[in-house]
Amino acid sequence: MTKRGMTKEGMTGGEDRAPSGWRVAVLGGGAWGTALALAMLRAGHFVRLYARDPQTVAAIDHGENPRYLPGIAIEPGIVATSDIKASLDGADCVLAVAPAQSLRAMLATAKDHMPQGVPLVLCAKGIERDTGALLSAIAREILPNNPVAALSGPSFATDVARGLPTAVVVAASNADLAADLAARFSAENLRCYSSDDLIGVEIGGALKNVFAIAAGAVTGAGLGASAQAAMVTRGFVELRRIGAAFGAKPETLMGLSGLGDLLLTCSSAQSRNFAYGLALGQGRPLAGLPLAEGVPTAAIAARIATERGIDAPIITAVAAILDGTITISQAVTALMTRPLKTETDM
Repeated sequence: MTKRGMTKEGMTGGEDRAPSGWRVAVLGGGAWGTALALAMLRAGHFVRLYARDPQTVAAIDHGENPRYLPGIAIEPGIVATSDIKASLDGADCVLAVAPAQSLRAMLATAKDHMPQGVPLVLCAKGIERDTGALLSAIAREILPNNPVAALSGPSFATDVARGLPTAVVVAASNADLAADLAARFSAENLRCYSSDDLIGVEIGGALKNVFAIAAGAVTGAGLGASAQAAMVTRGFVELRRIGAAFGAKPETLMGLSGLGDLLLTCSSAQSRNFAYGLALGQGRPLAGLPLAEGVPTAAIAARIATERGIDAPIITAVAAILDGTITISQAVTALMTRPLKTETDM
């Protein structure tokens, strides 16, 4: 574990130079983990970044992460390590940035080294495919002695890494914890709002990935801007239905972590889920594309909707397209020939 411009013996002095900040451990050396490490550094915290890949650690030590954030300089001050125990030692707060389907394994690895009582902030978006569990439920199961929060909202890793203006939400069931985290994470170009609706923030973040795949597929298939607008709008209706079933607050789903994130990810190929859907709609090979969390989430979200009797035709269609049951053309026909009803029928 090293820090640019410092020897290992000088690391303690580096920590002491930021007395007003926390020691923040960021678990995950991908694009989002690296971007959040930079954001925490700019907010005045001492940051340790855990990455499994020693090559990523070495690259960050040299001021870059070309595999995940090519062309973006990594500012001095982040301590990168492939030793999860070292990353967690003395941490005041932990950001878990593993993909949703890998979160359980990461937390199990971290469990024996996790400082008790420090907040665990979930920074991935999704629903566990095998169990249907939200990520906060997984965290509470594995780390019952750590309060759980989530960071979500319309944010691309490259924008955050470059320090471009971004607004997100930090949510926790304890409103005071959420407000404290939001204040500590905020910096010049990162505005953090707080929320006590943890479930609502998680639902919005997870389901927007599914609709981003749908939006990409509509675009890739050349179905037009009108079809894309209709899909995103009706997708938001489904998001609200499922959110309500989980007890989410309507105002949360109308906010940054719901509607805001939906609009961003459904309109740009910077979104891995939109890019995946775009390739799907164009009939291009999907092998080798970056991980799209909406793929596993679509299947479990469709199953949850069926089990709870929730009308979610777009989610169901995306899941069926992804498992090869129907084509995009067949899905569009099925959606366009559904029985007519009033628009406000939830």
